Amino acid sequence: MAEKKNLVVLSGSGISAESGISTFRGGNGLWDNVPVEEICTPEGWRRNPAKVLKFYNERRAQLAEVEPNEAHRIVAELESDFNVCVVTQNVDNLHERAGSSRVLHLHGELTKVRPEDCYNDYDGFSQKYVQDIGYRAVQLGETGGPRARQLRPHIVWFGEAVPNLETAARLVSVADILVIVGTSLQVYPAASLYHYAPSGCAIWLIDPDERLGRQLDAAGIHVITDVATAGMRQFRAEILRG
Repeated sequence: MAEKKNLVVLSGSGISAESGISTFRGGNGLWDNVPVEEICTPEGWRRNPAKVLKFYNERRAQLAEVEPNEAHRIVAELESDFNVCVVTQNVDNLHERAGSSRVLHLHGELTKVRPEDCYNDYDGFSQKYVQDIGYRAVQLGETGGPRARQLRPHIVWFGEAVPNLETAARLVSVADILVIVGTSLQVYPAASLYHYAPSGCAIWLIDPDERLGRQLDAAGIHVITDVATAGMRQFRAEILRG
């Protein structure tokens, strides 16, 4: 029996859009309506933690009301034929809820919180005080950790380190197949990950943006110009056939 190939899925907000979760850019995305510096930066947190908590409490409540879509389920089902690892820019848990067993979150997880003075360079980004709170709201005055500091979202904000980036790069570096789905490749450093793919790795892009598709097609990447669900359906058919 042939050994399973390594399939790495690099996913972004577009894969969750069809579940009803707002993307961050374009088409009435979240950052079109809320200034990013107010709720997704350390400075915004220091200025107005109540506003930041409210924003993420709302995102968490929304997440509780949505379900994984067909694209998430196809990713999970591919584990039958491949060694699948998902590297996601998303902070939702829809990949896990669809059944994916190996998911690496680059930008944190919406259902988790941590004390504001933990999970940083000083403690080696230790997960010791990270708490899974499910979908409940977090309020000012809720504290944790050895110094009883305010709990904050377990989210990588703009201007903060991306601790899982090195692990993600290692996963991509041993991929036989890499599929990029639901990301416009605008958020760095995550957008640079596909450059770590080894020679001979088959790289696929699923995105409805024809301009992005033309750019990457010229670079020798297989392009499926469609939304995540239809695109993953086609991708599955192509790689299982090949």
